[in-house]
Amino acid sequence: RLEMRNFGVKVCVIEPGYFKTMITNVENLEKNFHSSWKKLPEEIKASYGESYLRQFVAMLKVLQKGYNSNLSLVTNCMEHALTSLHPRTRYSAGWDAKLLYLPISYLPSALSDAL
Repeated sequence: RLEMRNFGVKVCVIEPGYFKTMITNVENLEKNFHSSWKKLPEEIKASYGESYLRQFVAMLKVLQKGYNSNLSLVTNCMEHALTSLHPRTRYSAGWDAKLLYLPISYLPSALSDAL
């Protein structure tokens, strides 16, 4: 963002929370994770353990229940950034981005890591 300022280009950052899209689709993610897992060397598989992959996918399935399906929250931010006379530097779309990720970004790293 700052690098582009010297060229007269204003960059706005849109930081969405979690939304239901093909990128966050658990079935697609699980298929890709299993495909990548099969290609890993045995040494790495042993380091992580098979349970790591199962627990990670299980966590994604739980988290997916809270994903927002209203993509207009993101596109409204995009529209405002593109059409506003004075667009904001950062836009947060979704309750999780506003109430969780944004406040955590102001905390010291050690505390945000713990959370």
